[in-house]
Amino acid sequence: MAEQPVPATAREWHLKARPNGWPVPSDVALVEAPVRLPEPGEILVRNAYLSVDPYMRGRMNDAKSYVPPYQLDRPMDGGAVGYVVASAAEGFEVGDAVLHGLGWREYATVQAAHATKVDASKAPLSYFLGVLGMPGMTAYAGLVAVAGIKPGDAVFVSGAAGAVGSLVGQIARLKGASRVVGSAGSAAKVAKLVDDYGFDAAFNYKDGPVREQLAEVAPEGIDIYFDNVGGEHLEAAIGALGVRGRAVLCGAIAQYNETAPPAGPRNLALAIGKRLRIEGMLVNDHAALQPEFTAEVAGWLKDGGLRYDETVVDGIEQMMDAFLGLMRGDNTGKMVVRLDA
Repeated sequence: MAEQPVPATAREWHLKARPNGWPVPSDVALVEAPVRLPEPGEILVRNAYLSVDPYMRGRMNDAKSYVPPYQLDRPMDGGAVGYVVASAAEGFEVGDAVLHGLGWREYATVQAAHATKVDASKAPLSYFLGVLGMPGMTAYAGLVAVAGIKPGDAVFVSGAAGAVGSLVGQIARLKGASRVVGSAGSAAKVAKLVDDYGFDAAFNYKDGPVREQLAEVAPEGIDIYFDNVGGEHLEAAIGALGVRGRAVLCGAIAQYNETAPPAGPRNLALAIGKRLRIEGMLVNDHAALQPEFTAEVAGWLKDGGLRYDETVVDGIEQMMDAFLGLMRGDNTGKMVVRLDA
């Protein structure tokens, strides 16, 4: 196929300053930059959807982590899906839909080895950033591989209306959990967890101490805690977990914008007597699960066993607003920015 005309320049977001606490708009800038045609082994992608994820906040800090920090005055990156508009790589043709890691920009010149073709006829393209992508795989691997979920387990999920949490609760139910409970940040989200996602109960963590509300919805305790929040939620879960309970540490969004050390959990010593297993997880460690994950989740989507929601924001100029909205909890399900509005 012939290469399509591409613009000489396009927009991309650069980090201009490292945030102190909550990011502010002046920490970033939307700039016009040259579009580079692909060299051998590369493809040029016109991005259609950009992923907005909590981990991006950590990359704004100049701190050692499992992914390198964003560099000042350089483009930021993250998950994206789009269409190949020029190819200098074997196996990729103009028009192919691809998933890659150079988001926060309209056009991306990507090494073909770092791009994955996806079948846009199987699901909406944006789903490959969510339920069929990193968040879905995180939920699945966290429950199956890290927590080792078994039929009859009682499961508590924090941040349960988000991209990962909403899938964790549903997958737990599909895997035979005896009870699934979750926390969220509004009455509407709490209702959605129960009415749409099939949680047995949920609570608004803003309504009172998490420990007390968790005891009300899970009076017999829990076997698995899937942590997207940290802090008070983790402390409450440690208290509620039974003997040989498992806590999966996926995220700690309550701490991402704090400038002081967290106050808790203050009851970690309980983990000794209860013989708890508290394990952090990174989704990239579980690539071997990909075929099983894709087959099982695609089947659940097809037969209606799994519900999936997105919060879609239109326009690359809204990317930072969408990111700040994610930090505030404005989203239900996966947050994405659509460029093909």
